[in-house]
Amino acid sequence: MRKKDPEVFQTVSDGLKKLYKTKLLPLEEHYKFHEFHSPALEDADFDNKPMVLLVGQYSTGKTSFIRYLLEQDFPGMRIGPEPTTDSFIAVMHGDTEGLIPGNALVVDPKKPFRKLNAFGNAFLNRFVCAQLPNPVLESISVIDTPGILSGEKQRISRAVNEHGPGYSEYRKCPYGGYDFAAVLEWFAERVDRIILLFDAHKLDISDEFSEVIKALKNHEDKIRVVLNKADQIETQQLMRVYGALMWSLGKIVNTPEVIRVYIGSFWSHPLLIPDNRKLFEAEEQDLFKDIQSLPRNAALRKLNDLIKRARLAKVHAYIISSLKKEMPSVFGKEGKKKELINSLGEIYSRIEREHQISPGDFPNLKKMQEQLNAHDLNKFQPLKIKLLDSVDDMLAHDIAGLMVLVRQEETNRPQQGVKGGAFDGTLNGPFGHGYGEGAGEGIDEAEWVVARDKPMYDEIFYTLSPVNGKVTGANAKKEMVKSKLPNTVLGKIWKLADIDKDGMLDDEEFALANHLIKVKLEGHELPADLPGHLIPPSKRKITAE
Repeated sequence: MRKKDPEVFQTVSDGLKKLYKTKLLPLEEHYKFHEFHSPALEDADFDNKPMVLLVGQYSTGKTSFIRYLLEQDFPGMRIGPEPTTDSFIAVMHGDTEGLIPGNALVVDPKKPFRKLNAFGNAFLNRFVCAQLPNPVLESISVIDTPGILSGEKQRISRAVNEHGPGYSEYRKCPYGGYDFAAVLEWFAERVDRIILLFDAHKLDISDEFSEVIKALKNHEDKIRVVLNKADQIETQQLMRVYGALMWSLGKIVNTPEVIRVYIGSFWSHPLLIPDNRKLFEAEEQDLFKDIQSLPRNAALRKLNDLIKRARLAKVHAYIISSLKKEMPSVFGKEGKKKELINSLGEIYSRIEREHQISPGDFPNLKKMQEQLNAHDLNKFQPLKIKLLDSVDDMLAHDIAGLMVLVRQEETNRPQQGVKGGAFDGTLNGPFGHGYGEGAGEGIDEAEWVVARDKPMYDEIFYTLSPVNGKVTGANAKKEMVKSKLPNTVLGKIWKLADIDKDGMLDDEEFALANHLIKVKLEGHELPADLPGHLIPPSKRKITAE
């Protein structure tokens, strides 16, 4: 029975920190959660800016993509056809430009990287932070990763190591002595967006890359895919490449929805084949909107991640306590340990039934079995109901209070997300997406753009029996439905065209309605409000009042 009301917090970040430390962390520590799954969270994990993780095979344009967003070089940046980035580079905002090496990064309490010291010097020597004063980085940070080897290069690289310290060891740590997939998994848990980059010119998902994508399991909601360098191939070939990519991803990423793929060419060079320019512009704007939403949705993402972590921690506690319960206190410990590890799948099923837990909340069976081999099961703790009740209480009551605070913070935060760099490049002026097209056609012209086709629309208008220079809604409808557009769309067109709101259309309003129908039939979106250049000249005084 609940004894007290949910706690009240000033900010979402403060609430998450307190709930984690008081209710979830004790459960994690009691059942060695950090040794099996993920290090403990720190204040910086809740306070840091949204992060975008870029992952891809070598030469897919990851570093060029960052440069494209920032519109400037960053320290440590190298671009080339061969694998040039052999390090993890955290590109973050700083008052002065410079590089901070990994060993210094993991002792800085203000940076969210302290727990990366668990991966040792082999990793830290290949981890740097590039700091620079850039407006884009005031809202987000970007993590560049080493280019993943592909195809033939992967096989050659492994063959070279075959007679070395151990092929199987190399398979696990082909990136210089640290577990690349484990590091990626660590980042995936903490970032807000994971962007997988593919090269449209040479699509080849290597075994290495497949393993890396599988390591991102449970974070599919954060994944977006960019099919880069799409200007290097013809439209027909691009369709085939897109289809092949979707088919390949479908076998690796298990999601009920089709993963979102953005097609484009994300660098500042002229397009080699400009046929799909409009498509690339539209895709770029969609991707930019997705990235720009990150600061607004950061608190909700952190809340969601904490809930996912709490569910996993609960399941982990049930697994560990079940194993402890089955272990003998004196004789036959080793034999029983092997037996329990081998039957872990059955233990999973039993816990699932007893506690009504979803199968998706359980950790990977094979990985868990490997980890258990290295532990003394007798040192595990029995089930402590009080710790689980505390987490259940957090999930059932405190999280609901934080959700209200999340909505309040979102409402109070300015609507504009990420600013600067490429995000400002096409906001205003003639090079904004769709400028001068669709409803924007004629925006720079002195003459009313609808006047071009008005004589044709007038012929139809006078067949609809106008009275006092106006046609009724019923008569206008008979003509407008011939477009076969849905009533919802025609209703919006009517609302935009009936400028004086008298329920009828004069010849100018009727011409405007037909112009908007044409705009929609040509595949463009209708404006939310009628742009000034589309208002009929005789009505401009009405709208100005």
